[in-house]
Amino acid sequence: MAGIEHITVEGDEAGMRLDRWFKVHFPGLGFGQLQKLLRSGQVRVDGGRVKTDARVQPGQVVRIPPLDVDLKIKTGPIGSHDLKHSEDGELLSRMLLHEDEKVFVLNKPAGLAVQGGSGLTRHIDKMLEAWTSKKGEKPRLVHRLDRDTSGVLVVARTRGAAQKLTAAFRERDTHKTYWALVKGVPRKHDDKISTWLVKDQTDEGDRMRVARHGEDGADHAVSYYRVIDTAAQNLAWLEMEPYTGRTHQLRVHALHIGHPIIGDPKYFIDDHNWDFPGGVQKRLHLHARRIDIPHPNGGRLQVTAPLPPHMVQTWNLLGLDQSDGDRDGDDE
Repeated sequence: MAGIEHITVEGDEAGMRLDRWFKVHFPGLGFGQLQKLLRSGQVRVDGGRVKTDARVQPGQVVRIPPLDVDLKIKTGPIGSHDLKHSEDGELLSRMLLHEDEKVFVLNKPAGLAVQGGSGLTRHIDKMLEAWTSKKGEKPRLVHRLDRDTSGVLVVARTRGAAQKLTAAFRERDTHKTYWALVKGVPRKHDDKISTWLVKDQTDEGDRMRVARHGEDGADHAVSYYRVIDTAAQNLAWLEMEPYTGRTHQLRVHALHIGHPIIGDPKYFIDDHNWDFPGGVQKRLHLHARRIDIPHPNGGRLQVTAPLPPHMVQTWNLLGLDQSDGDRDGDDE
């Protein structure tokens, strides 16, 4: 048994129902147990009594009485060890950035696939079975992220929401912002990249390449980027926005302009005259930072995802200030 704890509500938990907040932080605590603790005043928010349907806000302090320590989950960034040992529902709860009756928004960790493939035993699509509703509806994917890319992933909770969200992506009524760290510094600090891309089958899996207009199977791809900051003219922090949604689009476009994304196992070509920065992990430095999408119920949904641990480490090492990249964005 642990002692009394006081946990401060985080910024990305704004508006979350108290019972859902407990489900995220203490998944082993049953609803009936929580109700008893609330009725007896053992659980309080900012010192006051509350009910299970109360909405918590950032900065509020939740009083937690002594509980069985096995009920609590670890919070914070998800690492590779956690991916192997967490239960699906618990791991999804730790990824949760936003939820309402129609939409979940997750912060997908790098290294976790969105859908299944050869040799994959765990992926988001399968994990979502843990969140099947009482009506038997499993949450539905409405877009994808590469396995090595981290960040914002939108999931529909109902069939109707899935139809509306899928249409928004198809009609390009979404605004997706990615952060990337690339080799070198582009000559133009703000530019558009427009190419044709085609998929090649290789021994190491599918690989996209820039193609000629009219080449069989080629699709048009458009991306925009701007340089947010640089590190010793050796590296550049880019904000990238894909207008189209082709496979590996941003990774191929970064390579196309001569500035591949750091740690990209597929498109970063080793240059023996260039030293990989010391202290930086050789993992893909591409993160889906923010999304702005029409909500199925009306209005716009805007969600921002914190950087994964390996990119936080790099940003700290290089002295990059995350707030510089959010000056034009609206964080939730």
